[in-house]
Amino acid sequence: MCGVLGLILGHVGDDPDAPCKAAVALHEALYFLQHRGQDACGIATCAAGGRIYQCKGNGMAAKVFADGLRVQDLPGSMGIGHLRYPTAGTSSNAESQPFAHNGNLINAPDLRQHLDTVAHRHINTDSDSELMLNVFANELNETGKARVNTDDIFNALGRMYERCSGGWACTAMIAGFGVLGFRDSYGIRPLVLGEKDSETLPGARDYMLASESIALRQLGFSNIRDILPGQAVFIQKGRAPVFHQVQERKAYSPDIFEYVYFARPDTVIDGISVHASRQRMGYKLADKIRELLGNDVIKDIDAVIPIPETSNTSAASVSERLGLKFCQGFVKNRYVFRTFIMPQQGARQKGVRRKLSAIQTEFEGRCVLLVDDSIVRGTTSREIVAMAREAGARKVIFASCAPPITSPHIYGIDLASPMELIASGKDRFAIAKSIDAEEVIYQDLDDLKAACAELSPPNGPTEFEVGVFCGKYVTPVPEGYFDHLNSLRGTKRKHHAQISSSGPTIVVGGSQTGTNGSTAHLGMLGGKDSLEITRNGAVSPMRDDISIHNLANEPERR
Repeated sequence: MCGVLGLILGHVGDDPDAPCKAAVALHEALYFLQHRGQDACGIATCAAGGRIYQCKGNGMAAKVFADGLRVQDLPGSMGIGHLRYPTAGTSSNAESQPFAHNGNLINAPDLRQHLDTVAHRHINTDSDSELMLNVFANELNETGKARVNTDDIFNALGRMYERCSGGWACTAMIAGFGVLGFRDSYGIRPLVLGEKDSETLPGARDYMLASESIALRQLGFSNIRDILPGQAVFIQKGRAPVFHQVQERKAYSPDIFEYVYFARPDTVIDGISVHASRQRMGYKLADKIRELLGNDVIKDIDAVIPIPETSNTSAASVSERLGLKFCQGFVKNRYVFRTFIMPQQGARQKGVRRKLSAIQTEFEGRCVLLVDDSIVRGTTSREIVAMAREAGARKVIFASCAPPITSPHIYGIDLASPMELIASGKDRFAIAKSIDAEEVIYQDLDDLKAACAELSPPNGPTEFEVGVFCGKYVTPVPEGYFDHLNSLRGTKRKHHAQISSSGPTIVVGGSQTGTNGSTAHLGMLGGKDSLEITRNGAVSPMRDDISIHNLANEPERR
């Protein structure tokens, strides 16, 4: 899962009074989408003459952009932004691409072979996003034109859609021409467009694309609309957006995990409020709890406690519906990563303790009902139950707003392999024993879908991508794909085992290897003599992608 952005200002050309205005807005928007990707991020802008400037690197936005100091190095009136959460490939700096892609391609091996043997295009990283970019670029090249027009762009996209399979929402920039956004034909990954008056040119309009509406709303954009399944939008400089259906809609099935966990509660996706959907999840979960446990057990529960922060809304609804006390029994440390996306189990276990701490007075001598958004591997849940008992809880009941997760996620969220999923081959009683809880209660899949569908507007989605819960995916899945996915995970585990450290940061030849095993460039310290530890554990010379100069590798301007 990633966060993507695209922006084009109505004031075309370099403004001497505000030369980096587009980059300033994109940089600000990154912070509203930081939850969607903490591995790497970047911004690319286009200035006069079609020159592209970029700044990208491993780490969160504040680190990569030196708390905003780097923004002054990114002039131009249009640009795109990206926050990366790796699902396949590596954590390499080169994979934080200025082509902003959110999702996952499920026919990547076939695309790689096509690009190599037919299109003769060099693929520089293990990122499937680079594959999509090259397929699109190759289709544009097939026009034979030195300068393409809007129809050429949409036609090339249509041919790219015929080759690519999976779920995606992307933004791209055609240097000196405009900004492009497009979404897969099933509507799996979200993308929205907003507009506002230019602050520097009366009568002109600024347009911005983003993964979530909150990024647009907080920056003053309005008239927010969803890019629909199979739809693309191109905003040429100085002109209004042009929409085009590049491929026939095959379904309208957003990934329900956006509503369960990934998106911010103040976001609206495909006309459905994430906050309101989580409220309904809580009410329906409460009904399931009453059905399974009965009134006598419910009367013994002293408090409903959410696992912050995603489940806060649902837990409040559970409390209201069951007539039980609601309290915040855990304090969240806001200065750590989401443990869900940490690469190793040991790191996730330690991460839970870093992220959460129990308020002892809310647990001592009490029977507590803990509500979380989901249970994946069980690692986090087991640690949370242990913390509740250490704080004095006499009984712990654990409830999940999502159904049992039994299958891999194949559209951009690297949950786990089937063998790692705690619900794979276990019933709720075995899972309760495994995490040391008295009871475990899961949401029903039909109730989860209803919690979202009941809020859908006219012509909005009524079905959702729910393959992680039932193994039935909205797109056809190529034969051998799951073996390919497991192979990628095995390579990533081997890579992390060889270079990860639970202690201090390791510096190798001017490159910084973080505790999650990712490699980040240290300003100008690396150079051509630096070393990078690759995904197979080998050591090779450090270099960025063979393209645009990366301003993140220059000394900071102060």
